[in-house]
Amino acid sequence: MKIIKYPGRETWQEILQRPAIDNSLLQEKVRAVMSEVKRNGDDAVKKFTQQFDGVSLSHLSVPPDEINEAAASISPALKSAIEQAAANIRLFHEKQLAAVEVIETMPGISCWRKSIGIEKVGLYIPGGTAPLFSTILMLGIPAKIAGCKEIVLCSPPGKDGKLHPAILFAAQLTGITAVYRIGGVQAIAAMAYGTATVPQVYKIFGPGNQFVTCAKQLVQQEGTAIDMPAGPSEVCVLADDTADASFIAADLLSQAEHGADSQVLLVATSETLVSKVQQQLEEQLAVLPRKEFAAKALENSAAIVLKNMDEAIELVNAYAAEHLILSCANDESVAEKITNAGSVFLGHYSPESAGDYASGTNHTLPTNGFAKAYSGVSVDSFVKKITYQKLSKQGLQQIASTVTLMAEAEGLEAHANAVRIRL
Repeated sequence: MKIIKYPGRETWQEILQRPAIDNSLLQEKVRAVMSEVKRNGDDAVKKFTQQFDGVSLSHLSVPPDEINEAAASISPALKSAIEQAAANIRLFHEKQLAAVEVIETMPGISCWRKSIGIEKVGLYIPGGTAPLFSTILMLGIPAKIAGCKEIVLCSPPGKDGKLHPAILFAAQLTGITAVYRIGGVQAIAAMAYGTATVPQVYKIFGPGNQFVTCAKQLVQQEGTAIDMPAGPSEVCVLADDTADASFIAADLLSQAEHGADSQVLLVATSETLVSKVQQQLEEQLAVLPRKEFAAKALENSAAIVLKNMDEAIELVNAYAAEHLILSCANDESVAEKITNAGSVFLGHYSPESAGDYASGTNHTLPTNGFAKAYSGVSVDSFVKKITYQKLSKQGLQQIASTVTLMAEAEGLEAHANAVRIRL
């Protein structure tokens, strides 16, 4: 992990760069897979599952009895933990629903907006180096709350051709309508184009590696909506001398273990703290089962020391982290000054892991600096908001001159006539 002390503002853009990816070669590979899935459907999906995952599948869907068996095999303790997390996530997301409010803009003119669930959505759940069953809760629960009628889930199979039991239990718990043992680019293509087995969906959600992310961005260009542009996972910790170095090291490593392309950033106002964190990183890294992934991620990461908290806040806003931990005094007042972040964790006892699993907020968040303009997944992500209006004859009379004058000024006579003819 690089240590950068008191960098000038003119260097910030360079030192905050995420690890670069050669997109041209990546897109070429991804397009080839997607094109074949579009042409050959299930046969192509099975071919690429054999080629990339080393698994030969006779059928792609997971039948209900297999889901039931897997759910029954989960330990009571893990089942209880998943159910507790689901309850918290459901409670937080249910509060995002808003009642329809009719606004009378003028006498006889009523306008309102209504949320309608997207009918068909696809959820992609990574399962390669870690089966992310927690993401099913983060996506399936708001999808059900939003009223989506068809919720399709794709996740890569293990070498035995099966999905992790916790993935199937979480799918059952959240009310997923269909589960498929498909991963990678072929899963995104199958959901975007539809095959004989996999239904076509209108919007695709979920994290993934650079191939999955690229596939999502390409299908978006062809008309299938996606949750957000996303890249490798990341965390930024903003800390002062009240912070505990062991806590910070644990937070940085919890994100670094996602994968070699993850990035972690420490922004501190204390050189002493950074030194202590470095020591803790070495000690904690040595005993991690996924230390190879975490060590690689730390090579792409940095600790930046700045003069004061105001400057530190300015830098973390420029970085726009997916996860931002405020491990400092006056965390709530600091949080008020944060303008760019996917999700913020306040104080010394709010680890990013809590949000990843069970506190209630959503962990599907914008990465790679997209938090400057994008929000994380919420119930809103699964709905379309349709506006309505109704004018009485009196209402039209009240607004007629306004509409006709504006239409005539724009040279759109037919627009004006659509009002005049009713009067």
